[in-house]
Amino acid sequence: MSRLPPLIALSYFEVAARTKSFAKAAKELHVTPAAISHQVKALEEYLGVELFVRHHRRVSLTPAARASLPELHEGFQVLADAVDKIRLYGEERKVITVCAEPLFATKWIVPRLHRFYARCPEAEVRLQASLHSVDQARASGFGVSQLKRAGIDVSVRLGYGDYEDLEPQCLMNLDLFPMCKPGLVSADEILALSNAPPLLCDRTLARFEDLCGWREWFRQQGCEDLESFKVLQFGNGLLALETAVSGQGVLLGSKDLLHTELESGKLEVVIDRPLRYAQAYYVVSAGLNIERPIARKFREWLLDEIGVPDA
Repeated sequence: MSRLPPLIALSYFEVAARTKSFAKAAKELHVTPAAISHQVKALEEYLGVELFVRHHRRVSLTPAARASLPELHEGFQVLADAVDKIRLYGEERKVITVCAEPLFATKWIVPRLHRFYARCPEAEVRLQASLHSVDQARASGFGVSQLKRAGIDVSVRLGYGDYEDLEPQCLMNLDLFPMCKPGLVSADEILALSNAPPLLCDRTLARFEDLCGWREWFRQQGCEDLESFKVLQFGNGLLALETAVSGQGVLLGSKDLLHTELESGKLEVVIDRPLRYAQAYYVVSAGLNIERPIARKFREWLLDEIGVPDA
């Protein structure tokens, strides 16, 4: 071990070398590009050899970096596999770490979690709500290595389901309806494009055009000119939801996710005409052959709850 530099520096270098970009490495590791640059510089000083050639807005690998990358990548994979085996026999073998898009985690998983504990009373669920669970594009590159690096057993992702080395199963399509506080606006007022409250835009749905689905929904109704509407933008669905519940605008929401708000009368569907979102919610884990038993049980429970048969 005395021959090894700090593992965090090696891991940052491995990702930066594999992606050939400090910015892409920072995105994968959820740190800043400056942190990547700092660790790589420290590693170069420790080893006494240059690993990257710095160009304007890009980097390229030196011969030393190219020669070491395959073994380093393999080494981290071996380490990850070893840690997974330890976890199987550790004291926390019943602990499961679950990550999901914030709105799904809060409005769908949390209200039902007691039913999973009734099925598996020995389990301890550590639930994370993160916007990193939203795919920014098709072929996002998300896979087993990202799950393992983050210590996540099961992830519910809002995406396209095209994950290279995972076994995605669709949990829920997103059909979006105009919703607001009861009595705030009528269907006629919305379609007249005048005297209507603000349109609330959930930036989680950024795969739509500029208005996060509103332009597409109105286009389905034969309306194109939305200049008369005031627009409020939000970084996640929970913020947009709270704004809608407080009567400050109209939200494009899912009946499945916002069932409680609709049943309790906090929200109402203004016009019962849905817009299908291109992305859906997928449950992903390391795969049937290598995931931990408790992770398999949680994934199976999710599928039972959603009404999708387990494969």
